[in-house]
Amino acid sequence: MLSDIQSRTGPVAPQDVLHRIASGTFGDPFAVLGPHAVADIRHVTALIPGAETVEALADPGGAHLLSPVPGCAGLFTGPVPGEGAYRLRAAAKGTVWETDDPYRFGPVLGALDEHLIGRGDHHRLWEALGAHAMTHEGVAGTHFAVWAPNARRVSVVGPFNQWDGRRHVMRRRGVSGVWEIFLPGIGENASYKYEILGPDGALQPLKADPVGFGSEHPPANASVVHDLRGYGWSDDAWMQDRAGRNARSAPISIYEVHLASWKRRAGGREISYVEAAEELVDYVAAMGFTHIELMPISEYPFDGSWGYQPVGLYAPTVRHGPPHEFRDLVDAAHRKGLGVILDWVAAHFPVDAHGLGRFDGTALYEYADPREGFHQDWNTLIYNFGRTEVANFLTANALYWLEEYHIDGLRADAVASMLYRDYSRKDGEWVPNKNGGRENYEAIALLQQMNTLAYGTHPGTLTAAEESTAYPGVTRPVDQGGLGFGYKWNMGWMHDTLGYMAEDPVHRRHHHNKMTFGLTYAFSENFILPISHDEVVYGKGSMLTKMPGDRAVQFANLRAFYGFMWAQPGKKLLFMGQDFAQEAEWAYAGSLDWAALERPDHAGMQRLVRDLNTLYRGTPALHALDFSPEGFQWIEADDADRSVYAWLRRGGPQDPNAVVVCNFSPVEQPAYRLGLPAPGRWREALNTDAGIYGGQGRGNMGGVTAEARPCHGQAASARLCLPPLSTVILVHEPGA
Repeated sequence: MLSDIQSRTGPVAPQDVLHRIASGTFGDPFAVLGPHAVADIRHVTALIPGAETVEALADPGGAHLLSPVPGCAGLFTGPVPGEGAYRLRAAAKGTVWETDDPYRFGPVLGALDEHLIGRGDHHRLWEALGAHAMTHEGVAGTHFAVWAPNARRVSVVGPFNQWDGRRHVMRRRGVSGVWEIFLPGIGENASYKYEILGPDGALQPLKADPVGFGSEHPPANASVVHDLRGYGWSDDAWMQDRAGRNARSAPISIYEVHLASWKRRAGGREISYVEAAEELVDYVAAMGFTHIELMPISEYPFDGSWGYQPVGLYAPTVRHGPPHEFRDLVDAAHRKGLGVILDWVAAHFPVDAHGLGRFDGTALYEYADPREGFHQDWNTLIYNFGRTEVANFLTANALYWLEEYHIDGLRADAVASMLYRDYSRKDGEWVPNKNGGRENYEAIALLQQMNTLAYGTHPGTLTAAEESTAYPGVTRPVDQGGLGFGYKWNMGWMHDTLGYMAEDPVHRRHHHNKMTFGLTYAFSENFILPISHDEVVYGKGSMLTKMPGDRAVQFANLRAFYGFMWAQPGKKLLFMGQDFAQEAEWAYAGSLDWAALERPDHAGMQRLVRDLNTLYRGTPALHALDFSPEGFQWIEADDADRSVYAWLRRGGPQDPNAVVVCNFSPVEQPAYRLGLPAPGRWREALNTDAGIYGGQGRGNMGGVTAEARPCHGQAASARLCLPPLSTVILVHEPGA
C-alpha cells in the first residue's frame, strides 16, 4: 500500500530536493525514493551512486528500465506497473549487480514504540533501537533504529555501501526523534556506523550505535550486527534458586575480576569468554566464592580505563569473544553454583568522537553546561539524568543485562559522583539544584527507577552501590525514601582498617578505634566489605606490601586481616590476585603472577582464603544476621594495649554461635582469658597461624572448654592461646 505522502510527492520532486537526495542532504528520502503512485501507476525512484543503468525487476512484469534524472548523478526514476515486490538491477563498467530497494519497505517500529520512547519508559528499549537481523515483508535483512532528535539527516553506513552516507538515509519517526531503516541482505557480523548531519547541516564524526550489540576489535570501533535470539540457556535450576543465593541472609563472597588481566595466554593474548567459562569458573568455585564480579564488560575504547569509560553500553566487549560466548561464561558460572555481577557505569562516558558526545550535533546524552556535564577528574561527560530519553537509555540498559544475559547483579560505579552536583568541584564550578542545594535530584530519581525496575522485573537479582559518602538510605527501599540498592560498598570500613593494618604493630594501640569504628554504623546499610582493584593500583601496592614488617610478618598480618574481614558483619569482596597475596600491585596490561603459587607462603594464603570461604558459607552465625545488631556483640573492644579484639556472631536460634578473637600485636598471648556466652566445648574452627597457611602452628588444637566463670560480661570463659598477628575463630559445640 502506498502512503499519502508518497502519493502527494510522486517521482518528480522540485529540483532542489532532487539535488539534495543525490547529495545525501535530504532528511526525508522516503518521500521521494522507492515506490510512489502517480496517476494510479506505480513509479520507482532509486539512488544508486556510480550506476550507469538501473532496472526495476518486477514480478510479474519483468524488467523496467529507469531513466536517469538530469543533473542528479546516481538518481533514476520511471514507471514500474503493478503492486508486487521488485528488485533493482544496476550496471556500471561491465559489472551487474542486484539488490532489494530498502525504500520499498514499510516501517518496522510501531506507534507504541514511538509513544514509549517519547515518554521515556520503554523498558525493553533494546528491542526497538539498535540493529536487529530479521525477516521483514518476506525479505531477510537488518533493521536499524537510532535516537537522534536534533539531526537533520541520519544514514547507516558500512562496508556494504562503501561508507557512503547518501545511499541509506533513514526514515524519521515523527516527534520521537527516532530514525529507522530496514536494509535487505545485511545480516550477522556486518559492521556499521551512523553518519549524521547536525541541526545546522554540519557533518558529525561517524558514530557507533548507542544500542549496538557488538563492536569491532579495538582500535577499530564500528558497531557490529549480532542476533541475540535463540540462545539455549541451561541454567534453569540456578535461576529458580538464585533469590536465596542473593538474599541478605545468604553467604555472599565475591571474587572481583578484570578479565583481561586474570590469566593471559602466550604472547599476552587475553583470555576468551569460552576459556574463562572453564578456567575462571572452575577456579572461583574451587576457592569457595559465591559470586564473580566482572569489572565493566560493556565495550570501551581505551584499555587503560579498565572498562570504566564505556562507549557501547549494550555490547559485551569483543576483546574476549562475541555476545553468545559471553552468555556461555554466565551459563557455566550458573551451572557451577556461582552468581555473576557486572560493574555498571551510568555515571559518565568518554569523549571519544565515535561515542555519545554531541551525538546528533547537540548535547544530547550529556548536560550542555560543562559545570554539570563534564567530569574534570576523568575527562569524561556526564549523562543528562533529567532527560527522559537518556534516563530510559540507562535504566533499560540495566534491564538488558539482567534479561538477555541472565546477569545476577549490577554494581553501580561512582555513585557518589552522581548524587552530588559539586562532586570534586570548587565553588563556582557547579550548578546548584532547583532548591539551591548540591544533591542531583535527577540522578537520584534515575537510581531509584533503576532499582525499582531491576527488582520488580527480575526478582532474585541484586544491585550494589559504590558510594563513598554518608548519603543516607542507599539501601533503604525507594518507597521509604531510599535509593533502593540491595547492598552498598563500605568504603569507610576499608579505609579505616587498611590504615590500621599499615601501622607498625607496636604503634597500633594508638589507633585501636580504627578497627572498631565501623561497627558504630555497621547496621545502617546493607554493607559489602570491599578489598577492590582500587586498593592495589596507582602506587598503593598489593595487599601484601601494605603490611608492615619483613616478609614473614607481612604474611602473618595479611592472614590475620583476612580472618578479621571474613568474620565481620557484611558480605565480602576480594580482588583477584589478593587471594594468593600477589606481591606486585595490579597491572591491567599484564597477567596475575600465578607462578607465586609455587612458593609455600602464597599457596598457604590461597588455602586460607578457600577455608575462610568454606567456613563462612557453612556457618550461619557468620552471615545470616549480617545486617542486624542481633547478629553481633562485642566481647572485648577496648584492649588497646594488647591490640586484641573479640566479638560474638549469632545466626538463627538453632545455629551454633561463633566467637572471633584477633591479636594484632607481635606478642603471643598464651593464656588469654576470654569471656564466652556459654560453657562447654568451643571448637577452633580456623586459626590463621596454622601451619597449613604458612603460620607457626600455635593455637588451641582441638578447641577449648569454657567453664562457668563470668568474664567480659559473658556467663562463661576459657583461657586461649592467641598467636601473634592472628585471628582465631571458635564455634560452639552444644552438648559436647
